[in-house]
Amino acid sequence: MYKADGTLDKQRYIEEYAPLVKRMAHHLLTRLPASVQLDDIIQAGMMGLMDAINRYETDKGTQFETYASQRIRGAMLDELRSTDWLPRGLRRTQRSIEQALSRLEQKFGRAPSEREVASEMGVALDRYQEMLAEARGAQLVYAEDFSEDGSGDSFFDRRVPVVEEDPLTQLKDARFRSALIAAIEKLPEREKMVMGMYYEQELNFREIAAVLSVTESRICQLHSQAIARLRGKLHGW
Repeated sequence: MYKADGTLDKQRYIEEYAPLVKRMAHHLLTRLPASVQLDDIIQAGMMGLMDAINRYETDKGTQFETYASQRIRGAMLDELRSTDWLPRGLRRTQRSIEQALSRLEQKFGRAPSEREVASEMGVALDRYQEMLAEARGAQLVYAEDFSEDGSGDSFFDRRVPVVEEDPLTQLKDARFRSALIAAIEKLPEREKMVMGMYYEQELNFREIAAVLSVTESRICQLHSQAIARLRGKLHGW
């Protein structure tokens, strides 16, 4: 998309990819507390899109949509970080769930049930399920995941794909994907179904709830628990 003088037609890029920003914002919102406003996420995403347009170089070999998606997502996450969107109490709740799940998996050699996790945490089953619902959004990312490494680069500058990545980096990435796939395969069947429909088929929680004939809040609980299991298993990464 170039103008007659050979320069990039930025306005056309904005018009074409604005729906992508809105779609990503809606997808992200399902995992965030109710206090987060959709318009704020969209606005941050549009800033990310414009940044992607200004930075994009066609000779780097990366598809623009792939490049833009990461910049858009990054801008959204940076906005959430700057507004302290997740109270520390919820982070502690999520970590407590992860730790209980990890202890029981090591003890039993299998994925523990919700009742077993509740007992391990010393709370009633319904309270544990409330905690899963309250932790919605906590599973996305923790503040320390954004900590700078002293290089001066932003979170996204360090995570946008680089064609010239060295073989060791690519090998590490392949190993992580293999570990993640293995961890997902060990999830309880219903949690595995939720993850597949949400991340692969891109259904929202309401749609998944309709497929599984349960409430939307129940899907939220299952998703939070699945993420807690995965974070526990992949902690070393």
